[in-house]
Formats: sequence, C-alpha cells, structure tokens
Amino acid sequence: MKKLSLLLLFPAMLVAQDKAATAPAKQQGKYDTNKFSQMYDLLATPNMFRTASGAPGPAYYQQQADYKIDVELDDKNSRLSGSETITYTNNSPDVLEYLWVQLDQNQAKANTQTSLAESDKISQVLPLDGFSSKYLKKDLERGFNIEQVKDAKGSAMSYTINETMMRINLTSPLKPGEKISFSIKWWYNINNYRKEGGRSGYELFEKDGNKLYVIAQFYPRMAVYNDVEGWQNMQFWGSGEFALPFGNFDVNITVPADHVIDATGELMNRSEVFTAEQVKRYEQAQKSFDKPVVIVTQAEAEAAEKGFSEKKKTWKFSAKNVRDFGIASSRKFIYDAMAVKMGNRTVMAESVYPKEANPLWGETSTMVVAHTLKSYSSHTFEYPYPKAVSVSAEDQGMEYPMICWNYGRPDENGVTSKEVKNGMIGVIIHEVGHTFFPMIVNSDERQWTWMDEGLNSFLEYLAEQELDPNFPSRRGPAKNIVPYMSGDQKFLEPIMSNSETIHQFGNNAYGKPATGLNILREVVMGRELFDHAFRTYANRWKFKHPTPEDFFRTMEDASAVDLDWFWRGWFYSTDFVDIGINDVKQYYVSDTPTTDLKNVKVRKGRFGFEKGPFVYLVSGDNAEVSDSKKKALKVEDFKPLADYVDQTFTAEEKASIKSPKYFYEVEFNKPGGMIMPILVEITYEDGSKDNYKYPAQIWRKSNETARKVYATTKAIKSIQIDPQLLTADIDVTNNSWPKVETKSKFD
Repeated sequence: MKKLSLLLLFPAMLVAQDKAATAPAKQQGKYDTNKFSQMYDLLATPNMFRTASGAPGPAYYQQQADYKIDVELDDKNSRLSGSETITYTNNSPDVLEYLWVQLDQNQAKANTQTSLAESDKISQVLPLDGFSSKYLKKDLERGFNIEQVKDAKGSAMSYTINETMMRINLTSPLKPGEKISFSIKWWYNINNYRKEGGRSGYELFEKDGNKLYVIAQFYPRMAVYNDVEGWQNMQFWGSGEFALPFGNFDVNITVPADHVIDATGELMNRSEVFTAEQVKRYEQAQKSFDKPVVIVTQAEAEAAEKGFSEKKKTWKFSAKNVRDFGIASSRKFIYDAMAVKMGNRTVMAESVYPKEANPLWGETSTMVVAHTLKSYSSHTFEYPYPKAVSVSAEDQGMEYPMICWNYGRPDENGVTSKEVKNGMIGVIIHEVGHTFFPMIVNSDERQWTWMDEGLNSFLEYLAEQELDPNFPSRRGPAKNIVPYMSGDQKFLEPIMSNSETIHQFGNNAYGKPATGLNILREVVMGRELFDHAFRTYANRWKFKHPTPEDFFRTMEDASAVDLDWFWRGWFYSTDFVDIGINDVKQYYVSDTPTTDLKNVKVRKGRFGFEKGPFVYLVSGDNAEVSDSKKKALKVEDFKPLADYVDQTFTAEEKASIKSPKYFYEVEFNKPGGMIMPILVEITYEDGSKDNYKYPAQIWRKSNETARKVYATTKAIKSIQIDPQLLTADIDVTNNSWPKVETKSKFD
C-alpha cells in the first residue's frame, strides 16, 4: 500500500513542479509610495515646545542675550576695536555647563577650515592686480584678535576657540532662570570687500581716498540654544548665515568727527553729532509722509570728504529686541529720511549714500524703503521697529535689523540704465524685507537658507508687483524657475538641504521656494486662504525661532488645505512638473451600440442591472461609426431620450435643460514626478473660452493619467494646459491639442 501510494502521488508532484516552473514570478510587496502620503515620516514629533498645529507650545522658550558694546573705528588703518559686556539669560529648562559664542570674522583667517575645504583650480588669465593679490601680496591679517574674556568681577574666564566658535567654560553651571554677565575685548582688520570679498567691510574711493564702511559680524555674538538642537554649533563656512538670539543693544560707536553714521537702533544723542540745522531737517522729515527730506546735503558731504578730521565723535545707539547689529559710516554720506505711517505709529525710512550714487539714490532709495515697509506689513504684521535704513554699498546686498546694504549706482555721468535701476529697487526691497524674515521671524539661516531667503524672495515679488505690475521680477513667476527645474539632476538638491551643500544657491534657496509659495497662492490654495495662513505663521513666530515643520504645519492648520503632497514634492525632492494632453476623443450620441458595447451591462445601484433602453456614446475613431452619425446631439432626434425628458423632467427642469451637443474625453498624463493641479483652457470654434482648474488630488488614485469629460454646446477647437504658465511646467510641447509645433530659433 505504501508503494502504491507513492506511485500515485509522484505524477501529481511532477505536475505541481511543472506549474511552478511556468507560473509568473510573484510581484514583491511595496511600501507606501503614493505622492499623497502624509509626512509623519519626515516631520519632527510635536511636543510641549512645538505643537502639531505649527504654533509655539506651552513650554516654548528662547534665550536672551543683551549687549553693551563700545567700538572705535580707526579710519587710517581700517581697523575696528571694541569691548562688550554680554548678559545672557538661561530661559531653558536645561542646566548649561558652557556657553557658545560665534566668531564669524574668523572665517576669513588664513588657513582656516573654510579655505581648506574649498576646491581650487588655476586661473590661466588674470589681471595684474588679481595675480599680485593672489600670489605676491601678503594676505591681510584677518579674524578676531581676542585680547581678554572676563567675568562680572573682572576675573579672567577660561575659553576655547574652535575656528568660528568660542566656548566659554563656566566655573559653575548656569541653571534655568539664571543670568550671567561677562566681557570680551577684541579687534580686527577691516577688509576691502570689493577686492577681498565678504558680507561687510569698506569700499575705497580712489579719487578722494575716502572709505565707505559697512560693518557687520563685528562683535563676538552669542549662538542660539533651543529645544531643537541645543547649541547651534555648526561652523560658519560662508553660505549658511547666522542663527542668533534676541536681546537689547546699547552701542557706542567712536569714529572720525567728520563721519556720518547710521546703524541698528535709535540714535540717542542726535543733537551732539548733528548740527542744529541738521536736527531741524530731521524733525521736518518726521512729518514728511510723501517724500524724503535731505538731512545731510550733498554739498555738506562733499565738503566733509575733502578733509580727514583728526578729532573723534561718539554716536550712541539703542535697540530693543533685535538679534543683531549693523553699522554704516563714512564722511561721504548724504542722508535723507521720510516718515511712514504704521497704525498709530510713525516709522522712519532712511537712506545714506555717497554723491556717486546720485541722482538715483536721492530719487529712489527712501521711497522704495517706505513702499517695502507698507507692502510687507500688509502681508505679515505691522513693522515694529522705529526705522529702516538703506545704505549704498556697491557690490553688496546684505541685511541686518533696521539696516541693510544695497548695490546700484549711476555711471560717471549720472546716467542710470533701466537694468541698474530695477536691480537696485529689487535689492532694496529684498534687503529691507529681511527685517521681517529672518530678523523678526527668526529662522536658523545656518541650517535652512530657504526659510529666510525663499520666504523673503516671495514677499519681494509681491512688493515689486505692487510697486509696478510690469516690474521685471526675477524670482516668483513660475516660468522663471523652469530652466533650473529642468536642469541636470546631478546639480539639483531638494530645497530641504543644508545651506552648505547646495550647487545652485540662488535657484535652490531663493528662486524655487519663492516660486513654490507663489504657486500655492495663485494655483493651489487661492489668495484668501494662503494670505491668512501665511499671516498666521508670521504672527505666531515673530520674535521667535521657527523650524520648517512649524511653517509647514501652520500653513495647513490655518487653511484646512492638505499640503503634504506639495511639501514632499516641491521641498523634499527634485521632482519637476510636466503635465500633458495624452489623448482627446470625441464621442457621438447613438441609439444603436457598436460591437464593443452590445454586451455591456450597466449596474443599477447595489441590487441588479439596468435593462435599458440605453443611450450610447460611441467614439468617433470607431470604424463602425459612419460620418453621417458624427453629428451634434439634438435631443428631439432621439425619440427614447426625448420621451424620457418629456415624461420625467419637471417644467422647471425642462426650462433649464443644458442640451449639450458635443462630447469629449480628454486624457491627461504626467511625465513629471511633481504633483500639480491641472489648469485647462478650452477654446471653442466661435473663439470663446472656458477655463477649468482641477485640484492636485485628481492624481491621487493614479500617478500617471487622469481623465475628464466635457459635454459642450459648442465644438472644441483647441485645448491648452496651463496657458498662463503658472505651474512651472518644464515641457509645454505636450500641453496643446491639437499639438502645436514649436519653432526653433533657427526656423
């Protein structure tokens, strides 16, 4: 029996093996790859410090650093020396064993990690001064020279310098709620930024030997300590800018007596540093809301620049609740100002510039500052500081609280091209706008450049268009980012990349996020929902330290629009937008089915099948459909349909019957990986048009194709996707039906 059983079983085993050999391989399972997947895998877990809604939590805290600073400018030797007392308050729940101070000037020291980390190659063609500077001249000694660090009692404190970071080694830990005061004495050589580079320094006017100083990162500055990463301890490599705590500043600046200064904060001794007539002009400026008043005239500046005073003068500034401090100083400065109404307050818009910047700056700068304050305030919150200053510094564009440096000057004959003027206007708007992001909404620039540059570039675009609808904005319009989005993927990084790892810094950190926000506003969310959510984010996080998660969550929380798909695609990937028309079929109404429709069953509810009679929509490309049947629908020509309407429609329904005549099925495809709403423009044969917007969720069940049916009273002549170029579609050759042949530039 055993043998028989085995013999009987054996053929069965052979059959089974044969089936296994010929059966197709089982497909492997997959993770959730749907582009509408929620972002729980990417976002930090909400907690008591930062809520799931994107708002500061009940336990949110931030540290405070207050400064009393005395600095002196040695104009002859281009040297800045100073001493400061820092009072640091530990508002965290943590015990701090040491403090970290940033020494950003050290980035320019010889043989730093910064210079060693940069790849270099030979320049085969160099001008004489370029070759001499690079290979013959001894480099200027740069970086901070720390002379002493002392505690409040005057005793020396232990410290350790690591490149651009200095650790203050505390003798006893700083407990929650405690304060500590300590002082630092230092000096450094100021760089000629036009020759040596840098975000600050001096510009030398060789004709008269004068210098125009824009001074920043000039004092040792406290690093940020927060709930996200503890101490911000990433070195300053050059691209990633600064993460700084808020505090109050009292700064005394000693300069040659013939210099004019503007700086962060309010000037506390105006009557001591200006003439009585200049003080009177400033008082006039405080009441002038339509145009600037010149406080230091060009004639006064020209007189000052001819002499080099051996005397000194000290300017005293005080600033409350700021994260940084900037200074502009020169005997060449013309100074004008005007008043800007902010609610119940008056804010001063100011400019300082040399005669070489006129007439452009006198006519334009302060007016643009005033416009920027109004525009940004309308989209975020009322500008809280007492002033905003624009400084003419050629080859510069850099921002600090209440003050910024901006390029753009006429030629030697005082003539300004349209390109230079527009560039200057754009940079003034941008740099003044930075007071909002990140000087008030205080994101970590060292980690996420896009959180200040991208958001600010977006608001810059709005301000430019509000100033002039025809302004040639560089960043913001979707079409402008297409060359970047369609570029070589080897040189593309997601927006959510650290500042130091980006190949195309301007496009990645400025252009793409600005464009993304504009697309959200114009295409995805609509202006009303977007503006409310963006304003909510700005107000939640003004004078605080937001993270990317706080922004993403707030924009959704305040709008009830799920944007995870957008953040995931636009910010966390290098996917691009490419949506096309794959196929268009026209259908005709018939009372007789084609072969493919004869046996089709139509489900009736949950319980059975409809038995007819039926109306058949047959494809125009079906060989069974003769030309005689390809005609517009007239309900009365189809007796069963006409009878049904007559018997079942109410009089009101009959009066409002739509009576479509033409039927089309359009299949859209998506060669690009980035999800986006579909914007469709249909042009009829009579020239009239209809526009449709289908939400991004149309792709949620299929990442490749989507279909829409159009029942129209007029024949369709053409269909166009994204006719106004609002979605950054990288390939418009597939956006039209019938297909439109695009001519090359050689045709």
